[in-house]
Amino acid sequence: MVAHSTTQCRVAACVVFITFVLGSCAVKKGSAVDLRQELKVTWAPINVRFEDGGEALQLVLENTTGGAGFASKNYYLLGNIDMQIKLVPGDSAGTVTAYYMSSETSNHDELDFEFLGNSSGEPYVLQTNVFSNGVGEREQRILLWFDPTTDFHTYSIRWSEERILFLVDGTPIRVFSNNKDVGVPYLDSQPMRVFSSIWNGDSWATRGGLVKIDWSQGPFIASYRAFKTLDSACAATSSAACAAQITSTDGIRGGPAAQRLDSAKLDWVKRNFMVYDYCTDEKRYPAPPPECSQQL
Repeated sequence: MVAHSTTQCRVAACVVFITFVLGSCAVKKGSAVDLRQELKVTWAPINVRFEDGGEALQLVLENTTGGAGFASKNYYLLGNIDMQIKLVPGDSAGTVTAYYMSSETSNHDELDFEFLGNSSGEPYVLQTNVFSNGVGEREQRILLWFDPTTDFHTYSIRWSEERILFLVDGTPIRVFSNNKDVGVPYLDSQPMRVFSSIWNGDSWATRGGLVKIDWSQGPFIASYRAFKTLDSACAATSSAACAAQITSTDGIRGGPAAQRLDSAKLDWVKRNFMVYDYCTDEKRYPAPPPECSQQL
């Protein structure tokens, strides 16, 4: 990680270009979705608050329960997933807000957004990770180029047979391509549910665990709305039903058309906001994992 003064300068230097390169960051409220129909509470019901007739939801972290969480009722295999999130404001050091998809199997597939809390006034760090057939440790970290605590922003997964895109407000921040041809398992056979949680990660989340949660600043609240599944190849209430839905389509694995990748925007994010990439970590990987030479 880079020093705090450096990260702040990098963000400030890049903000002037955002209007031209990325457009507006904040998003308007999407069409109304009753989250009570789409999601179920998985952790600390007392700290999961449905609001606005179910159109909004809050996850609350305080020091008695240690966190809270929810999951989608449906499983998905391929497709497009959106969620609007407003992150914990103020001094959120030590907190982790996780938004991810997982297959819940022994050799599981998983796609992670992890928002790492910070001391007031410092940039939020977004860590992404990919597990395929149980193999993970593919972390990348970027600094968000806006304050994600003052308004809702859309965090998306675009998942086709060709590639998986991670996007923030429509801007690609990461791509994980189908590299079966070089021996890398791809995420195209295990249905996954959508999960989110907020929890105490102060053993590692902020400056490598040097900054702990200040519980006097709590409760820590992450807010959600406008959960959408667009062009999903399957959506079923069980993993088996979802897999059967895919494999029953005359041998064609369904799924959305391959997503167009805006490589210019992805390169812009990498150049200006990436602070860690497992592919360039020579201490962990003296020989880069095989997919690293294939990724854009």
